[in-house]
Amino acid sequence: MPGTGLWRTKSIEQSISDTDEPETKLRRNLSAWDLTVFGVAVVIGAGIFTLTARTAGDFAGPSVSVAFVIAAIACALAALCYAEFASTVPVAGSAYTFSYATFGEFMAWIIGWDLILELAVGAAAVAKGWSSYLQTVLEYIFGKGTKTSIDLGGGFGIDWGAFIVVAALVTLLVLGTKLSSRFSMVITGIKVAVVLFVVILGIFYIKSSNYTPFVPEGKPAGSGSSGVDQSLFSLIAGGGSSSFGIFGLLAGASIVFFAFIGFDIVATTAEETRNPQKAVPRGIFGSLAIVTVLYVAVSLVVVGMVPYTDLSTSAGDGSHKTLATAFSANGVDWAANIISVGALAGLTTVVMVLMLGQVRIIFAMSRDGLMPRSLAKTSDRGTPKRATIVVGALVAAGATFFPADKLEEMVNVGTLFAFILVSAGVLVLRKTRPDLTRAFRVPAVWVIAPLAILACLWLMLNLTVLTWLRFVVWMVIGVVIYFAYSRRHSLLGKRQSGVEQGGAVKDSPPSVAD
Repeated sequence: MPGTGLWRTKSIEQSISDTDEPETKLRRNLSAWDLTVFGVAVVIGAGIFTLTARTAGDFAGPSVSVAFVIAAIACALAALCYAEFASTVPVAGSAYTFSYATFGEFMAWIIGWDLILELAVGAAAVAKGWSSYLQTVLEYIFGKGTKTSIDLGGGFGIDWGAFIVVAALVTLLVLGTKLSSRFSMVITGIKVAVVLFVVILGIFYIKSSNYTPFVPEGKPAGSGSSGVDQSLFSLIAGGGSSSFGIFGLLAGASIVFFAFIGFDIVATTAEETRNPQKAVPRGIFGSLAIVTVLYVAVSLVVVGMVPYTDLSTSAGDGSHKTLATAFSANGVDWAANIISVGALAGLTTVVMVLMLGQVRIIFAMSRDGLMPRSLAKTSDRGTPKRATIVVGALVAAGATFFPADKLEEMVNVGTLFAFILVSAGVLVLRKTRPDLTRAFRVPAVWVIAPLAILACLWLMLNLTVLTWLRFVVWMVIGVVIYFAYSRRHSLLGKRQSGVEQGGAVKDSPPSVAD
């Protein structure tokens, strides 16, 4: 039976029934191939072009490839749970919708609020990265001194490059998901070609001596990442810092986890997919398999091309090294230029698909009344136009006016928390609704799901203390908003409290013309 109050659950049948409401109906036109492209499009981006070199130089050394494998294993375990949920509940909203059906409304709100860290904040951070690569490309064309931002003084500025990419992609998303998929397919093809180019050309510059020591000795306390900037696990375990050594390798795995974020976005498009019970699991596993192979290959090549110490963050200006750094160090500047163009293309689709996922989460929450219902109204093209514009405005504001420092780890902690709830939710639903048809079932679920929870919790413990403090503050803000607005406007709450007209809750459609 559904709970009441904070723990009231929305039945699977009700969630599926809501997808047929004319005012909030999404168009089903995506295939398994479209979903795989979306997954690869969002995953191959900031992580492979920037995080690989920085994680090797600051945390893991040559063992960065092992860090990628550890992160991939955690993602694969969670992916199995996502696939079962998405094949059972093919509704927009991903982890939010799954949590509503298992843990209740309050936890569903918390996870929806949490996903804003992954998607909206992530999109803003990647848009900033896109702008910096655009500046690099413009400098190749127009010469040094070309800027994509305007300094207003006092630490403030306007990043017009980030604003342009967000505005263009919002327009594309409003025009339709299928069109977005086609655009994403072309750009994804370009960046996969660039990644393969990095691997093939880089092999010729590998020096075996650069792989030694494979796991560098850990730095003592007071150097590297220490205090609130060291991982929570190394602080608890009494480690001096989380730079290099085993603590550095584990911290590196938690950081490169950012590079895998996105495969779960495939689940947010389940409601727009033809035959979602089969297509969504295929899209999730297909995208995760492709990017894991590419990541491990790139990380092995880049640390073989230069000593890992050459990839560390600059002590003077704090600038980070990238894949292009390894090629420039070997005198292959023309290749570095190609990588910069590939990164520009790569980050374009990352911003787009992150915003797509965020829009679908807000769409689902608005349809349930936890956010303003007007955001759930769809346009003639079958897309949530209003939600898309609102998300675009927020991402544009964040990317245009705010710095992007430390955002990767904030994104990671939010995503890992979502993975834990989805993995636990699969176990809950197996117990409470064994009668449901499951097109995909997690094998050995009572082993796999607990392992997924432990793996994600382990990675969370290896994020910095400061990240944890920020995460707690963000969650507190979310709790305040739930009790101030969402709890009182919940459609499920209205149904349970008997606020009905003619035997059903009547929630009037938005009055503003679409």
